[in-house]
Amino acid sequence: MIQKTLCNSEPMEEARGPNSRSSFGFGESTSGGRFTSEGYSSRTFGLSELKKRGHGSRSWIKIDQDGSSKILELDKSSIMRHCSLPARDLRLLDPLFIYPSTILGRENAIVVSLEQIRCIITADEVILMNSLDGRVIQYESELCKRLRMNKDHNDDLPFEFRALELALELTCMSLDAQVKELELEIYPILDELASSINTLNLERVRRLKGHLLALTQRVQKVRDEIEHLMDDDDDMAEMYLTEKKQRLEAYSSDQYAQTEFSEGVRSGSKSEPVSPVGSLSGTHRGLQRAFSSIVSSSRHENMLSSSSSGENIDQLEMLLEAYFVVIDNTLSKLSSLKEYIDDTEDLINIKLGNVQNQLIQFELLLTAATFVATIFAVVTGIFGMNFETSVFDYPSTFHWVLLVTGFFCVGLYLCFLFYFRHKKVFPL
Repeated sequence: MIQKTLCNSEPMEEARGPNSRSSFGFGESTSGGRFTSEGYSSRTFGLSELKKRGHGSRSWIKIDQDGSSKILELDKSSIMRHCSLPARDLRLLDPLFIYPSTILGRENAIVVSLEQIRCIITADEVILMNSLDGRVIQYESELCKRLRMNKDHNDDLPFEFRALELALELTCMSLDAQVKELELEIYPILDELASSINTLNLERVRRLKGHLLALTQRVQKVRDEIEHLMDDDDDMAEMYLTEKKQRLEAYSSDQYAQTEFSEGVRSGSKSEPVSPVGSLSGTHRGLQRAFSSIVSSSRHENMLSSSSSGENIDQLEMLLEAYFVVIDNTLSKLSSLKEYIDDTEDLINIKLGNVQNQLIQFELLLTAATFVATIFAVVTGIFGMNFETSVFDYPSTFHWVLLVTGFFCVGLYLCFLFYFRHKKVFPL
């Protein structure tokens, strides 16, 4: 278990200071109620009712690009405003609900819900759900470590892809470790069950088979999510947050330069005398400004559009493909384990069928022997009746009747056995 370390972390009081809230625009939280930036107070509901309704503040970990982390108390509305996310996306991060693994690309953020790692990745920071789970602690410490190590090195991956890569890496490693642990537990039990079929071993295999089914569904969901992203170019292009931010900043600087230039031209035109030629040139400049505004607005839409045909998605596609191979290998291990369980079940069914056939054969032999013995009993029963006949005058005659009847019954039983062998009911 990797111990939880907060890189350049501050105490809770500092994390709740104005420096930690300035980027989000959060209001101060008091015991009487929560004040928003507009100055309104929400005292209608208590804190417990707010938490029941999912609107109370929760503990989050904010990780910057330089590898520093802070613990913040944020409510859902603040995160929605800061990251421009709908409420349904934040439900995926709620620990009170169990959702399958999901990776969503939005305009300004990437929503990641992979097993216990639930976070929001933007172009500048990672907002991670604070938890005492080992994988969450490992994700926080490892991301801070990598960001600090890569601060002095040029990395081809942007910040959001490094955070996404670590989430995929830890998730794949965790699932693969669970598969290996299940293999170490289930293979000896299956071997023991194949040699000794009893109720205890069957119950243990049934329990492990349930765990195998649940783990297979989780691994399959992660694999399907990665495959869905790889198949959809628009979703992958939506995740280039750093590139979209840079283009937006370039567009804003162009707009600022155009505004400064237009103001300078306007001030110069006011100082010059008005002439017909000047009015014509002013009209021409006005048309140019109108045309440039139309072009710039269309350029802005094209820049912010994530589905642009010029978007280079090879970088993200290669990243997803690498972890798709890893998770697909994990799924193959689960498939092999399931096939081994099915083969063991087939072997057990064969053994049980063999035992059942032996019981049927024994029952058939016993029935034939009972039938022959019944014939012998009928003959002896006849001579046990009280009626007069000349046979009773010669005592030795009864002995001969018993011998003949006995030989007849034995011969009849042997006939049954040869008949069974001829019909291949069982080998003799």
